[in-house]
Amino acid sequence: MKRLKILRRWFTRKFGLARLLCLALLVVFAGLRVWDPPPVQELRLRTFDMFQLVDPRDKKGVRPVTIVDIDDKSLAKFGQWPWPRTRVADMIANLTSHGAVAIGFDVVFSEPDRLNPDLVAGQMRYLDEATRTRLRELPSNDQILSEAIKRSRVVLGETGQSAITSEIDKALPFTGVATVGEAGPERFLFEFPGLLRNVPIIEQVAAGRGLFTIRTERDGLIRRVPMIMRAQGQTMPSLSLEILRVVTGTPTLLVRTDKTGIRAVRIKGVEIPTDENGQLWVHYARRDPSIYVSAADVLDNTVSPGKLAGKLVLIGTSAVGLNDIKTTPVSRAMPGVEIHAQVLESVLTGAAISRPNYALGLELIVAMIIGILVIIFTPNLGPVRLVLAGALFAAILIGVSWFFYAKYRYLIDFTYPLLSTTAIYLTFIFASFVREQRQRVQIRGIFAQYMSPVLVEQLAQSPEKVVLGGEEREMTIMFSDVRGFTTISESYKHDPQGLITLMNRFLTPLTDVIIEQKGYVDKYMGDAIMAFWNAPLDDAEHQVHACEAAIQMLEKIDVVNREREQEAADGGHVYIPLNVGIGLNTGIGVVGNMGSDLKKNYSVLGDSVNLASRLEGQTKEYGFPIIVGSRTALAAKDRFAILELDFIMVKGKTEPEVIYAIAGREDVMQSGAFQRLRNVTIEMLGCYRNRDWQGALDAIERGRRSEDADTLEKLFKLYEARIGEFKANPPPEGWTGAYALLTK
Repeated sequence: MKRLKILRRWFTRKFGLARLLCLALLVVFAGLRVWDPPPVQELRLRTFDMFQLVDPRDKKGVRPVTIVDIDDKSLAKFGQWPWPRTRVADMIANLTSHGAVAIGFDVVFSEPDRLNPDLVAGQMRYLDEATRTRLRELPSNDQILSEAIKRSRVVLGETGQSAITSEIDKALPFTGVATVGEAGPERFLFEFPGLLRNVPIIEQVAAGRGLFTIRTERDGLIRRVPMIMRAQGQTMPSLSLEILRVVTGTPTLLVRTDKTGIRAVRIKGVEIPTDENGQLWVHYARRDPSIYVSAADVLDNTVSPGKLAGKLVLIGTSAVGLNDIKTTPVSRAMPGVEIHAQVLESVLTGAAISRPNYALGLELIVAMIIGILVIIFTPNLGPVRLVLAGALFAAILIGVSWFFYAKYRYLIDFTYPLLSTTAIYLTFIFASFVREQRQRVQIRGIFAQYMSPVLVEQLAQSPEKVVLGGEEREMTIMFSDVRGFTTISESYKHDPQGLITLMNRFLTPLTDVIIEQKGYVDKYMGDAIMAFWNAPLDDAEHQVHACEAAIQMLEKIDVVNREREQEAADGGHVYIPLNVGIGLNTGIGVVGNMGSDLKKNYSVLGDSVNLASRLEGQTKEYGFPIIVGSRTALAAKDRFAILELDFIMVKGKTEPEVIYAIAGREDVMQSGAFQRLRNVTIEMLGCYRNRDWQGALDAIERGRRSEDADTLEKLFKLYEARIGEFKANPPPEGWTGAYALLTK
């Protein structure tokens, strides 16, 4: 026992417990990298995004792809999508005559054309029988499109679905897929339960068929595009891969695998590197409007021949109303069809990027070597040498990673070795922070009774940040107010203490929710609350946290109302429910410790604050308890059920603002009822802003027949009233659809 104690003391004195802990950390970080949880992935992916931002794909030289864009100009000229199939047939004929090598559709024709002559004959009420007979004898629009496809080289788009909607007709053609390697690709591929195909008459004559389904990463960005997928039990190529197969004349796709997954997909003369799930890392170029051609110009035959001759042509849409806008590492808003174009150009120009199969092993070895060097030498270095050594290691890691990307277009991650080395370094210097931590505890003890806990913590960590002058930063601001609280207050005119008790009863849970969601309560204004996020502490997801807080506040109010209703029933007195309206807005504000030398308040000022207050006031007008500004909605659109309400001009502001309602969390967003109601509102707003008053009213009537339509009744009535006014007094020329609010 004595010898063991002596040995332990010798080890502690010679090597130190810090070194032992750092060795354990090195092993833990290696395991963490192999496990690869979402935060580790996120850091690595953001690094790869930075590489593409700094050095995107070079666009010089011949551009092999042209996009025929069903844009706003085309919709304005030829009407809403989908167009009659005869018009699509004309577009194919014009493209073919101009020398397009192949034509790919980033749309699906899943149902017969609603304007087929036989369908029109059955739907028109006042046609005589002779006319009906002549209409039924005409070829269908789908047949005309089929003939146009047969005379060209067309690849049809299909899409995977989250559910099976119909059985697959296996008599229709499928692209053949062969495998070379240790394992079949099926278990590695992304799989969709359902598959939405085109109508059989055009599927049968197309040169190819591919899925245009694109999967987003956790953060909503499109970095990788599946080259091959499974849908409803079938292995299928992507739209871009199928176009390449068709133009190269490859009869069957070849998938190369190993025990870790898919390594590459091969067509005649080209091998496309993929990740283990069959996804291509897209090497993006910056957006280039020159590759776009308006569908209207194609139909009018006014396109320069050089735009189409010898090109692969993709037909898709950039129109906002058709909802095919994606986010990529180089662009916040890129039409989905352009992503397919980026894939084609990356492959055809030999500029594809990839992550080699030895990347993980290389990163683990580098992290181990550098970590051991730090463990050996760090305790013997002075502060200056330690900083210089750390900077040298970081520069080497970043430089090597950049070299692989710039020279070979390989994605090698430097963040994991850097992160593990930094953790070891921080462990060594942890002891030097003990004294500083004690000082922070003293600061908290001195100021806790005078300042809010959040500000005390901020002051303890970085006292220089909390200054009287304040700072400018992006924030999300909330205003909440109880509707009709004056009426409730009057019922307590003989019981003021009861009114105070009631206010504390609902303000306490609402405040708790805001604080739990990382918000800061600025002030109480009677029954109203003002709060904000992303100050004084940074909050990268402040918009999401604010939206979640708003929903939880409504849930807390529901609990309070149920308790009060039961108490009213038991006590035999009148029950008046509490209804809360909440406004959220994200924008730049000036935040700081403001006030006088005698009294200060940490608060925020700015236009974004005023707009949040105005939005809260509009909740009673639109019939939704939570209304948010456009920047808040954009940041939260993947996590909450967002419904566009209006395009408004707020009193005192010169620029209009699109406002939205939050109708629930992700479960509501995924529900069929919400999707249908959202589609109705999109159609109604589109017609309204295009002065199609009857179309808007028709959409409203269809909405009223939908499930849960009562939630939109107030909104429907509001637009009916506006349309009535505009019918009597039409808006002026140049009207953008913005509506000036008359109330605050």
